[in-house]
Amino acid sequence: MTSIAEAAEEFLSHQRIAVTGVSRHGEDHGANLVYRRLKERGYETFAINPSADQVEGDPAYPSLAAVPGGVEAVVIGTRADRALATVKEAETLGIKDVWMHRSFGPGSVDDEAATYCREHGMTAIAGGCPLMFGRTADGGHRMMCTFMKLTGKVPRTV
Repeated sequence: MTSIAEAAEEFLSHQRIAVTGVSRHGEDHGANLVYRRLKERGYETFAINPSADQVEGDPAYPSLAAVPGGVEAVVIGTRADRALATVKEAETLGIKDVWMHRSFGPGSVDDEAATYCREHGMTAIAGGCPLMFGRTADGGHRMMCTFMKLTGKVPRTV
């Protein structure tokens, strides 16, 4: 088993990261917050939204496969019932690192999708937020991480 800190460090070592579920109208939407922060911190980010041509002033792509040049990792910010389809697409594209976002509530975590990842040699971080770790973190997210580890919303190991 890998610690959440080690898995987060590996995930955030990638430069080209897709974020699914980025909304056209998501000023406070979790996927939009992740998308913006990764971009602000120097990551090459790609918004995945099959219903939009543009989000956050950037091009949006209908799928992971549509991103020119591909991506190295994906943050799933959609409803949990869409996670498995995303994971399967990621696997066909050779993407090995997946983060299913969850703060309060169920978030994007799907047990079947996490199991699929592990059975196919992928790393699945099933809970928490990339903004809780490394150079993307801020004080509020670090504090939430500590609390959410206690409640099981952030896994201790991956």
